[in-house]
Amino acid sequence: MFFRFHQPSWLVAALLSAATAAAQPAAPLPPNPAAGRRFVQDSLRAYVERGRRLWNIPGLAVAVVKDGQVLVSQGYGTRGANGQGGPVDGNTLFMIASNSKLFTGTAIAQLVEEKKLKLDDPVRKYLPGYRLYDSASSQLVSVRDVLGHKLGTKTFQGDFSFWNSNLSRAEIIGKMRLLKPTHPFRQDYGYCNAGFVTAGEIVPAVSGGQTWESWVQQRLLTPLGMANTYPLTSGIAQRADVALPYTDAFGPLARLPFDELDNMGPAASLVSCTNDLAHWLQFQLDSGKYRGQRVLPWATLRRTREANTLLTATKNPLVPSHFRTYGLGVFSADYNGRQIYWHTGGADGYVTNVCFVPEENLGLTVLTNQDNQSFFEALRYQILDAYLGVPYVDRSRQFWLNAQAGRAETRRDVAALAARAAKKNKPDRPLAAYAGTFQHPLYGPLTVVPQGRQLLVHFGHHPHLTATLDYLDGDTFRLTYSNAAYGVFAAPFTVENGQVKTLEVHVNDGLDPDAYLFSKQ
Repeated sequence: MFFRFHQPSWLVAALLSAATAAAQPAAPLPPNPAAGRRFVQDSLRAYVERGRRLWNIPGLAVAVVKDGQVLVSQGYGTRGANGQGGPVDGNTLFMIASNSKLFTGTAIAQLVEEKKLKLDDPVRKYLPGYRLYDSASSQLVSVRDVLGHKLGTKTFQGDFSFWNSNLSRAEIIGKMRLLKPTHPFRQDYGYCNAGFVTAGEIVPAVSGGQTWESWVQQRLLTPLGMANTYPLTSGIAQRADVALPYTDAFGPLARLPFDELDNMGPAASLVSCTNDLAHWLQFQLDSGKYRGQRVLPWATLRRTREANTLLTATKNPLVPSHFRTYGLGVFSADYNGRQIYWHTGGADGYVTNVCFVPEENLGLTVLTNQDNQSFFEALRYQILDAYLGVPYVDRSRQFWLNAQAGRAETRRDVAALAARAAKKNKPDRPLAAYAGTFQHPLYGPLTVVPQGRQLLVHFGHHPHLTATLDYLDGDTFRLTYSNAAYGVFAAPFTVENGQVKTLEVHVNDGLDPDAYLFSKQ
């Protein structure tokens, strides 16, 4: 199943376990870009169309920047499934989700450059009421810590409570005190979106009230000529050239609603296209300049790339890489003797990446509108292989073979729940006995109401999300979300002395790894 904010860890695991595919006659891009733009485009198109069909992706867009020039910025497929919505092009908008994080890291790095804050300052210096789960961590946690994913929490922990919710940024930050860590503070990496929301709220605290989105617009998007990039997701559905979001994680390809992520802005809310992201890549590759004009100091960009968190220092036996680190919103690794920087991002229905290699003056981005696939990353590695002299392996096929076990497991789980539901068993107690208001200390309330032969779940902080509960057996129901990206799961109630006490709720583990146990009020 898909992951909204893809990290290198899953990719390395995939490479380690994947079967090596047979070599193809040519890489998708020439090792020598001087072979010409036409050859680059034609070769890339053939590879992308093969991968798009294999992975069931309605549309995607790719940009390649080399030596200051935009070699490719092109769309493939259509904005909607089955050829609907018109063709994708270089201006087609996609949610780029966690690729927003480097914009936030850049804002913080520039404020450091302007001596308005220090990375090792405690967060409480700027947000006095800030709290983590325990008092010691609350006192010690620094700006660097919240940007470095080292708070001791698990990756995505708590995100079901925050993602697509009606909570404000202040409320999200306030609920971080309820995230019980699974590891010691500063010991292990655990990807934390709420940490970046926290960092974004430091921006107005030190810049005279200027919001994160205003800072990003005025200091980055406007100077870089990114006129078709928006710091917030609001209004995306009304824009003409937009790729529609899809998933096939739990069944056939399904259209999804647009995520509403403005409350997660500094972590996830940018909307962009390859034509504009090519400008961002040129800025990164020209040390803070765009079209010869200085936008930000080189020291600011350099600070975002410095290693703050070590992810691994172990040689990968299949790809030419030995270490991975995390800076201020950007990953770094070696790759065949060069240092590469990248981030990936996933919203419901979208997975994307942005990558640059300063030593080769090379940058690329891949934007897609189907979230249950790894082709967007396979293509990134394929392009890197071609330009950095790595012997050709069909990365798309390699990743596809590795993904089959997980896909099959999900299909089996969904089918098994359907088979149990098809028996049409009758519960020992009336459906109304399960109805009521339930509470979770982090999430808050949900309500369960009878609806015909089903139960309907309303989520207190997700006004556009519902779920149906179909009876299976015992006191267990099948939970099916109205948003297909959230998944299909068994949802057991506990009953004591004939009284319903709790309801256990799961979501796609790419959204949140933990089950939520709601207590009946």
